[in-house]
Amino acid sequence: MDKPWFHIYGAVYLLFVREGKLLMLRRTNTGYEDGKFSLVAGKLDGGEEVKQAAIREAEEEIGIRLHPDNLEVVLVMHRRSDSGEWVDFFLRVNAWEGEPFNNEPEKCSEMAWFPLEILPDATIPHVRQAISRIREGVVYDSFGWDI
Repeated sequence: MDKPWFHIYGAVYLLFVREGKLLMLRRTNTGYEDGKFSLVAGKLDGGEEVKQAAIREAEEEIGIRLHPDNLEVVLVMHRRSDSGEWVDFFLRVNAWEGEPFNNEPEKCSEMAWFPLEILPDATIPHVRQAISRIREGVVYDSFGWDI
């Protein structure tokens, strides 16, 4: 009997940086890491390319329009969590149209810009690690594994 196919989840995380500050959102009412800060982010819905997912999430969460040419994958993270295994794509947003605003107040209780080197204490751990690795120039990392 054939072994069932392994399933992995995918997500995108967007780094909006302006004047040395990073845009972060505080999660609420999501059932995952509520009360903590993350980036504009979301799951891959399937049938969409990574940059397409990033463009969709930016518009849904902060009302921003993006062009794929202005997105750069800067880190890929293989992450293990209670919900399974994930491949997370972190993308730097090099240019955007519009001014970010909280377009999902039911899922985001706060939106703020933080210095890249001083993230809020309540930052989701794998997001904090990813930002640190990106600043170091690392392009691949893992999180949640006993290595």
